[in-house]
Amino acid sequence: MIVYGRNAVREAIRGPRRVSRIWCTAGASREPWLAAGQVPTVITQADEVGQRAGTDSHQGICAEVSDFQYADPGALLGREQALLVALDQVQDPQNLGAICRSAECAGAAGVVLPERRTAEITPAVCKASAGAVEHLPVAQVRNLTDFLLEAKQRGFWCYGADGDARLDYRKVDLTGPVVLVMGSEGRGLRPRVASACDALVSLPLHGRIESLSVSAAAAVLLYAAAAARG
Repeated sequence: MIVYGRNAVREAIRGPRRVSRIWCTAGASREPWLAAGQVPTVITQADEVGQRAGTDSHQGICAEVSDFQYADPGALLGREQALLVALDQVQDPQNLGAICRSAECAGAAGVVLPERRTAEITPAVCKASAGAVEHLPVAQVRNLTDFLLEAKQRGFWCYGADGDARLDYRKVDLTGPVVLVMGSEGRGLRPRVASACDALVSLPLHGRIESLSVSAAAAVLLYAAAAARG
């Protein structure tokens, strides 16, 4: 896999994946974290970096790294007092990356994705997450509803975000083992996934726009949970 962007490459070096080679422009090569020479580095032109990255959004650097390894969902449920985020068919790589970034920064134990009809951990997601996916366990499950039911059996409370819900997110207890369940862009939670949640919560809106993006809503809920946990 080729990852690109300065934060994504830096965190790949810091994370568990093997980074075999870096290509960067002369300007990008001046980054302090490249000075140690941990990885073989080729100084080249921006055009070649773009060709290898497959995008112009490379910020002058890309790297060849080993494939992303998904986490074991069962292991995430075994984490004591874990805060997890489950995404119901979130398909935009930018949203997935932004949610992973917020989850890692807020101290979440991991993110759970369905195996189908959802964004996966791609180079675009790595960049959008600013490299957070290198440090955050991300698991895939065959059936998200079944995962939520298993989580409840193991003591988790599952709260789904729904713009039409009457329950304010500030009224629920976000301490202890919790799964925050976010729906897809535009459609929200599927009925079966929503029915598997213990409660549906909403974020009050005081402006004229009808909704928050899924990544913005996830950030609010994650930091509400982080604040509740002290």
